[in-house]
Amino acid sequence: MSFPKHPSYKHTGVELLGEVPKHWELKRFKQVLKERNERSEFGEERLLSVSSYTGVSPRDEIIVDGEHLSRAESLEGYKLCYENDLVMNIMLAWNRGLAFTVYDGIVSPSYCVFTIADDSDPKFLDYLVRSNEYTLYFEAYSSGVIKSRLRLYPDTFGQLVCGMPPLDEQKAISSFLDVETSKIDGLVSEQRRLIELLKEKRQAVISHAVTKGLNPNAPMKPSGIQWLGDVPQHWEVVKFGQLCNVVRGGSPRPAGDPTLFNGDFSPWVTVSEITKDDEIDLTETLTFLTEKGSQESRLFNAGTLLLTNSGGSLGVPKILQIEANANDGVLGFLDLELNHHFAYFYLTTLTEYLRGIVKKTGGSTQINLNTHLIKQLAVPVPPKDEAEQIVGLIFESRDKFRTLQAEAERAIELLQERRTALISAAVTGKIDVRRKEEHVQY
Repeated sequence: MSFPKHPSYKHTGVELLGEVPKHWELKRFKQVLKERNERSEFGEERLLSVSSYTGVSPRDEIIVDGEHLSRAESLEGYKLCYENDLVMNIMLAWNRGLAFTVYDGIVSPSYCVFTIADDSDPKFLDYLVRSNEYTLYFEAYSSGVIKSRLRLYPDTFGQLVCGMPPLDEQKAISSFLDVETSKIDGLVSEQRRLIELLKEKRQAVISHAVTKGLNPNAPMKPSGIQWLGDVPQHWEVVKFGQLCNVVRGGSPRPAGDPTLFNGDFSPWVTVSEITKDDEIDLTETLTFLTEKGSQESRLFNAGTLLLTNSGGSLGVPKILQIEANANDGVLGFLDLELNHHFAYFYLTTLTEYLRGIVKKTGGSTQINLNTHLIKQLAVPVPPKDEAEQIVGLIFESRDKFRTLQAEAERAIELLQERRTALISAAVTGKIDVRRKEEHVQY
């Protein structure tokens, strides 16, 4: 949908900002915002953090398990901020690392805090300072040799120009954007839910194929394993230990010895290499061992089925397509007498089950699988030709689900681009939204 433009424009004098409506006032940020430098006496206020994705959020709501609320021993001396203040991470202002807070609290002493110095609408200002045009503007005036070290110092920020509409128009713009971005966010959430449903459906297809087969009319028999249930009557149910030798990788010692690690001799497989994506094959690694390090670690041949055996991401399989060493967080299935892809897909159905039984039997915070547990794990074994047919069907189904997922991910990308463009157009006056009452379609 197209939006009307304002009747006339004037140049801001800043190439990155271009023109703004003629009736808008050109101000410097120091006329709109005033730096606040109040400090917490005891550090007991709620700790806040600023993110390029979520804006200002309570730190205790965004940390993941295992992370600390703060690395500092005390929050005494942290900067106070109040609702409608601007919180800026000066190292990330160029990457939307600034936002107006809806919370009272404290933030890192390395942040800058600004209070609104006039009657400007905080919601409008939040959209403005996080828009594409203004973050590029902030980047251009940040100091530093490389991008990761850029800093937008408060004095520099205060000298930068902004185009400010009258207060009633600011509120009209922020209200318009609240409504329209909420619609887009809802559509994005729907697409993300669709992606999760597609993943669940794909895994259900895999699970059924590797435990029940392809023939819905095939006679079934009890597997003797409660969690496995019935399997086709002509299939065998054996233990992994009867099909292969399950061994654990090994890390060279001592771990900090530079003559062992950071070499260029042998690819080095870690848990993170296996869990970094959902690809079946592992064809390369980021790090290598030295020749000495390789000799003191377990080497796996190309074609070996691997499984992560430690940490919160245990139970993830991968098929190694290169000769490589692996650390002790990885299990290898040597001389496996089963279609490797069938075994791979079967293991993907057991990830949560394996994590569950390890948590029940383990008493430490670091949960681990062991080779004995995997050797005792039951596996249904179809005839060789049937296993190949099952794998072929899974690959076909997997490709279809991937296509649908890619379409949903592309829809999300387009919606997010639309959201960003709409915000930029509104806060820089490229469109006039004051009298726009029609329903916007996305």
